[in-house]
Amino acid sequence: MRLPIYQVDAFTDRVFAGNPAAVVPLESWLPDEQLQAIAAENNLAETAYFLRSGDVFELRWFTPAVEVDLCGHATLATAFVISTLLEPGRDRLDFVTRQAGTLTVTRSGDLFTLDFPSRPAEPVAAPDPGLAAALGGPAPVAVLAARDYLVVYEDEAAVRALSPDMAALAKLDRYAVCATAPGADGVDFVSRFFAPAQGIPEDPVTGSAHCTLIPYWAERLGKTALSARQVSARGGELACALAGDRVRIGGKAVLYLEGAITV
Repeated sequence: MRLPIYQVDAFTDRVFAGNPAAVVPLESWLPDEQLQAIAAENNLAETAYFLRSGDVFELRWFTPAVEVDLCGHATLATAFVISTLLEPGRDRLDFVTRQAGTLTVTRSGDLFTLDFPSRPAEPVAAPDPGLAAALGGPAPVAVLAARDYLVVYEDEAAVRALSPDMAALAKLDRYAVCATAPGADGVDFVSRFFAPAQGIPEDPVTGSAHCTLIPYWAERLGKTALSARQVSARGGELACALAGDRVRIGGKAVLYLEGAITV
């Protein structure tokens, strides 16, 4: 069987930046074991699979190790592939997912905006043996949690300087760890995201983490429209907004690769 495959750099306007995702259109669902094996072979943070179901699209996401409940950059990449290559000019896409409900992506020019659920974090005690030590940085100013730990630092320099112990982070009792701080150079906040237990040591740009970052920073800064930057090695830019119990996450994308895989 030959399947089309696209690799897209999301949350960026140039190749070799942002977060790469593989996008594989399907005519019917393959066995889960095969979907996972393809994702492991791709060895990207996420591989997205979609198929048309009437006017909407069914969508699933896999890391090299596990299926995930929500993924922003691979959803953006999928919307980019459909509206740019498969159905040029389409400006709204509705994705039906297994755990996150229906996710809508709208397109305006080269900007794609994701409508995702808000996941506010609550303050928690730092876990033993020490979250700050596992992150390899100074003591944080706050630790909160939703799906992930949200670790807040004094400034952007502290987030950039983190040197995590991935083995230690993989043992923590949350899905992943997101480090954040107020931004500089014209952005409201910055972040980094670590999910070694899910097969992703550091994710370049993480849309789903902003489901928690946006409500935190909206409340702290007293505004609902925010600009964000993920300060990984590749880096990425996100236009963010809080809308009640939903968040809007905007970004651009570019095509890196188009081909076929044989399974």
